[in-house]
Amino acid sequence: MKYLTTKEIASKWNVNDRRVRVLCEEGRIEGAFKAGKTWMIAEDATKPYDARTSIKKTYLGLAYDFSDIDRLKQEIDQHRPLTAHVTRSLREKLIVDWTYHSNAIEGNTLTLTETKVVLEGITIGGKSVIEHLEAINHKHAIEYIESIIHQDIDITPNVLRSIHRLILKDIDDDNAGSYRKANVIISGATHIPPNHLLVPDFMQKMFAEYTKEWSQYHPVIQACLLHGEFVKVHPFIDGNGRTARLLLNLALMKHGYPPIVITKHSRLDYYDALDTAHTTLDYSKFIKLVSSFLVESELLWLQIIG
Repeated sequence: MKYLTTKEIASKWNVNDRRVRVLCEEGRIEGAFKAGKTWMIAEDATKPYDARTSIKKTYLGLAYDFSDIDRLKQEIDQHRPLTAHVTRSLREKLIVDWTYHSNAIEGNTLTLTETKVVLEGITIGGKSVIEHLEAINHKHAIEYIESIIHQDIDITPNVLRSIHRLILKDIDDDNAGSYRKANVIISGATHIPPNHLLVPDFMQKMFAEYTKEWSQYHPVIQACLLHGEFVKVHPFIDGNGRTARLLLNLALMKHGYPPIVITKHSRLDYYDALDTAHTTLDYSKFIKLVSSFLVESELLWLQIIG
C-alpha cells in the first residue's frame, strides 16, 4: 500500500495541510501513523466528514427484509401478556445464556453451567474473582435494562454510563461509568477508535443520530447502528463489548422485540461484521447477523409459549 504525507493528502482532498494534521492528531483518519515527526496516510484513506458542518454520515447496507422477523413478533404479541410461568422460564434462560455468551466472547472462562451456578450465589473453585464478578455484574446490568423498559425511560448517555458502571462494579471502579482518558486500539480490528479527547463529542453525536436521523429506520436497524457506532467510538477503557450488547438488546426490547444472544461460537463473524461496518459504514453483514439471532430468539419464545 502506498502512503502519502499530509501535504500530498491535503492536495488530494483539497484542504489545507494543517487541517489534515489536526485530523491525524484527532485520530479521525483511518490507519494514519507517525513516522518520526511526519504523519503518513494511506493513499486510499477516506476523507473524514467535517464535524464542524451538518454533513450526515451515509450508512450502507441498510436494505433488509424484516417481514419474517415482524411476523414472528406479531405471533408473540398475540400471546401477551405472557403467563408468570412462561415469563419466568424465558427470563431465567435468557439471563444465563446472555451472561455466559457475552462474557465468553470477551474471554471469561466460566462454562454455561458454571455461570448458572455463580448466578445462584455459589463460588466456583479455580476461577478468578473477576470472572465471578463479571457474571454477577452482567446479571445486574440485565436487571437494570429491564427496569428501563418497565419505566419506559429513554436511552440516554446517563443510561449508557449506568449500564457500564454496573459492568465494571468492583472490578474497575475508577473507570466504571466514565469515558476513557487514554487512546486505545482494538486487537484484531482494522478500525482505530478516535482520540480520547473527542469521545464525549462523538457520543453526543451518536445519541443525536439515534433519536433523530435513525428514527426513520426499522427498529432492528436502529439497534444495529447503536451497537456498531458505540463500539466504533469505544468510549470506555474496558467493558465496551458487554455494554454494546446490552445496549443493542435494550434498543430491541424498547420496540417490543425479544433480546438476542450473540453466541461465542459466532465471535469471528461478529467481529468481522463490525469491522466492516466501522471501516466502510456498510452494515449489511451486521444487520444480517443480528437478524438471524433475532429469528432464533423469536422461535424460542414461541416454542416456550406453546
